[in-house]
Amino acid sequence: MSDLHHLSVAQLADGLKNQQFSSVELTDHFLKRINKLDEKINSFITVDEEGAREAAKAADEKRSAGDTSTLLGLPMAHKDLFCTKGLLTTSGSKMLHNFVSPYDATIVSNIREAGAVCLGKLNMDEFAMGSDNESSYYGAVNNPWDTSRVPGGSSGGSAAAVAAGFVPFATGSDTGGSIRQPASFCGLTGFKPTYGSVSRFGMIAYASSLDQAGTFGRSAEDCAYLLQPMAGHDPRDATSIKRDVPDYIAEMHSAAEQADANKPFTGLRIGVAKEYFGQGLDSEVESNVRAALKQYEDLGATIVEVNITDPAITLATYYMLAPAEASSNLSRFDGVRFGYRCEEPKDSEDLYTRSRSEGFGDEVQRRILMGTYALSAGYYDAYYTKAQKVRRLILEDFTKAFEKCDVIASPTAPTAAYKLDTALDPVTMYLGDVYTIGVNLAGLPAISTPAGFTESGLPVGLQLIGNHWDDSKLLSTAHIFQQHTDYHTKLSATAQESI
Repeated sequence: MSDLHHLSVAQLADGLKNQQFSSVELTDHFLKRINKLDEKINSFITVDEEGAREAAKAADEKRSAGDTSTLLGLPMAHKDLFCTKGLLTTSGSKMLHNFVSPYDATIVSNIREAGAVCLGKLNMDEFAMGSDNESSYYGAVNNPWDTSRVPGGSSGGSAAAVAAGFVPFATGSDTGGSIRQPASFCGLTGFKPTYGSVSRFGMIAYASSLDQAGTFGRSAEDCAYLLQPMAGHDPRDATSIKRDVPDYIAEMHSAAEQADANKPFTGLRIGVAKEYFGQGLDSEVESNVRAALKQYEDLGATIVEVNITDPAITLATYYMLAPAEASSNLSRFDGVRFGYRCEEPKDSEDLYTRSRSEGFGDEVQRRILMGTYALSAGYYDAYYTKAQKVRRLILEDFTKAFEKCDVIASPTAPTAAYKLDTALDPVTMYLGDVYTIGVNLAGLPAISTPAGFTESGLPVGLQLIGNHWDDSKLLSTAHIFQQHTDYHTKLSATAQESI
């Protein structure tokens, strides 16, 4: 029982089904790990012990009554920008430090209805703005592989909690790489679905045309189990697409069963773009990614050369559009309608000014100012409108690339996890998203999977990008690769600690 956190989601589900342990025992195991070890990781903002134990007890009673739902009784946790009824939902900000949501986000209610047990809310960069999880009002999150390093961001708390063995899987959000980059830094699998496939209702917005909820797990299979109840049309979300949801698990297992044992990727064309292997890519990251691609080749895949938009152009486009949307979305937090209110304001101008300057951190203020400038009279056409036109060209380049290949491969991030408090300037930090941002601008699905380690033992991620609605294909491709490799089975230093 001491190593329950080493088991996969499927193994935990089987254990519950076969009565090897109860949901109460499983939940207690993970809560004990959080209580003992999270002090040095800081992955949780809120731990809901009472609610989790009540949900676990109810799950055991349902199983005793014959309920065989796959996720019933399995512990998980949510990134703290998904509204969760009765719990703090802070988005990692002082602005919402005392906000207890009166309702559930759609994915929260869907996952609860599937029977999963929520252990609490996970730390994150403030309002999902950051790539290292150091901008949180609740303090930086530490990487479970090396606590002197960042876990990535903005979903760093989600990645760290799974990598540390505090939960088997967790939700995250991805605006420009905020699931995939921390998955790479923490040795996990992180999946960002096609835009519109998962409801955004109840998710505190950063950039509405880019934000997408997704999943973290140790494997693609783990991610698929959590994605299943999350996906689907939601009439409360205007960007939600009405489309049948695949049976991700069944299709994944079917693809694996039908694949040739020795050459499972025969017929798979993997596109590789030279634009993803240019200046700024760490040599150890590149060697691990190329070695993983060689493994795909050895397993039957064909590597083809494709061209995509220069990542530098993609990066510039994103950091014009995302802050513009953030400027609009965050205008509601003004000390009057929503959020933190300063003490004893002198007048309305003082109320607005101090409430926002005291409630928002430096990075959020920086992006609001960037976005406001881009949307201002005299600059709107020169910057914002032009960036929207470039966004369309980025999508067209991906569309052309998919005429030659089935998936596109790249490094997930240009480096492995770097040291905390390295005082990266904003531009250098933004470059950490250089390979992931194009996916969000085009609304595509993408997955990051473990693909090796640096000489110092830090994980390296490989990103696979799919065409629109190829989510199941991406998950199956990653799953089959993980059946033939063991990168995803390696445990962080914290996960190896017993309690």
